[in-house]
Amino acid sequence: MSELLETIEVLTAPNPTVAIIWMHGLGADGNDFVPLVNELDLAGLPGIRFVFPNANTMPVTINNGYVMRSWYDIVHADLGRREDEAGLRASQQQVEALIAREKARGIPASRIVLAGFSQGCAMTLQTGLRHPETLAGLMCLSGYVPLADKVAGERSEASLATPIFQVHGQHDGVIPISRAVASRDLLAALGYQVEWHDYPMQHSLCQEEIDHIGAWLKKVLA
Repeated sequence: MSELLETIEVLTAPNPTVAIIWMHGLGADGNDFVPLVNELDLAGLPGIRFVFPNANTMPVTINNGYVMRSWYDIVHADLGRREDEAGLRASQQQVEALIAREKARGIPASRIVLAGFSQGCAMTLQTGLRHPETLAGLMCLSGYVPLADKVAGERSEASLATPIFQVHGQHDGVIPISRAVASRDLLAALGYQVEWHDYPMQHSLCQEEIDHIGAWLKKVLA
């Protein structure tokens, strides 16, 4: 087993009973979403441990081989072509190790949320759909289902009960909204309960989205 990824942790109260493992996008790091904790309306929720991991660094093909933090290589601008299956599966195991650490610290799978933006969203779905237990939820921001043709055969039965929150920008020039809609429709066809929102934004976040995240967390963690 490889070493645990470096993480940044933010606790909303001592002795948290909920964990949210939140994965960054390509070229960012764990600091990216730390400021968002204070922007979320978490009133009435139990103590939460936010865990922001740093992906390892690797050369990224689409960026001329430049070395940056990345969950997997991106070989082609059309994200469905020539996916880095080995990289996706290796990072999946690293996310599973973070889930295992939260369980070892006393937080059951049913109180663990996987979250991610862009590549981090892809990792949320890559891991969460295959995790053998029902998680508290999958928060999927501006991303897509990777290895989409393999999900039906690999997803766990327990994951069908995991609620999914999926949002996307209508003007996203990095991951077209059509890719996100196709992912949403695939998940729905497989029997998942998906809460979907889209916003008049690009590959980013907006205040309405932050409000919806807070409301969804209250729904799945209350």
